[in-house]
Amino acid sequence: MKKIKGTGVALITPFQQDQSLDLIALSKIVEGVIAGGVDFLVPLGTTGETATLQEAELEVILQTVTEVNAKRLPVVIGCGGNDTTQVVHKLKAFSQRWNPDAFLSVTPYYNKPSQEGLYKHYMLLADASPVPIILYNVPGRTGVNLLPATVIRLTEHANIIGIKEASGSIEQGMELAAQCPDDFLLLSGDDTLALAHIASGFSGVISVAANGAPGHFSKMIQAALNSDFSTARKFHYELFLWMQLLFKEGNPAGIKAHLANKGIIRPVLRLPLVPVSKALEDAIVEKGKGLRG
Repeated sequence: MKKIKGTGVALITPFQQDQSLDLIALSKIVEGVIAGGVDFLVPLGTTGETATLQEAELEVILQTVTEVNAKRLPVVIGCGGNDTTQVVHKLKAFSQRWNPDAFLSVTPYYNKPSQEGLYKHYMLLADASPVPIILYNVPGRTGVNLLPATVIRLTEHANIIGIKEASGSIEQGMELAAQCPDDFLLLSGDDTLALAHIASGFSGVISVAANGAPGHFSKMIQAALNSDFSTARKFHYELFLWMQLLFKEGNPAGIKAHLANKGIIRPVLRLPLVPVSKALEDAIVEKGKGLRG
């Protein structure tokens, strides 16, 4: 398996004005982030508006990303849901067709399982999946928090190799860093906390902002991983206010506004998501000036 470390990018899904897939723009995004120095690609995550994509569209997106990437970087496919049996079927199908380096699987949403339910869900996925599983904890979206004690139990499965931690709690991240095995992959899921997470012992991030400023973001993460925190802080604070704005009216509306202003995509989202307000768009554009793509 290729090394998954450093800056991963949660790829957006660009749409045409009629809301069909814009595969030309997607190809530009993939080429752009690779040129910008990111370390791995993550299609079909929350940022990719996967909840509004049809099954056939998922396949087309994966085909496009696979072809453009041409095995240059590791690929981690987002594959989660709140029906464990269906997620198992999808893992097997995606693995057979696209041979990813790993799957990123979000905690089941809406049905709010207990910690024991989460444990059994992930154990079944790990038993069934032909490739490694990365846990994804984002309680602000799913309504359930995958607690460190449960994560520690899950680290005992050889096919569960890491976690994307997006609880928004530095202390929870520190609990993971203090208790997880050294070879367990800790990835930040909060762009504004990524530097703090790495200082706490994380080994990378899956970033939204890296869609629009891959050069800046990758340099920040690499400097932090090299313990050059003076350089990392410089890049962090050049990005910080812009990153805050990206999420002010929801993700991926903010990053799509930035990319649309650069002429890479159209500012189109699928309902129930909508573009950002004009005032926020102007602020994102202003703060994003000078950031390296």
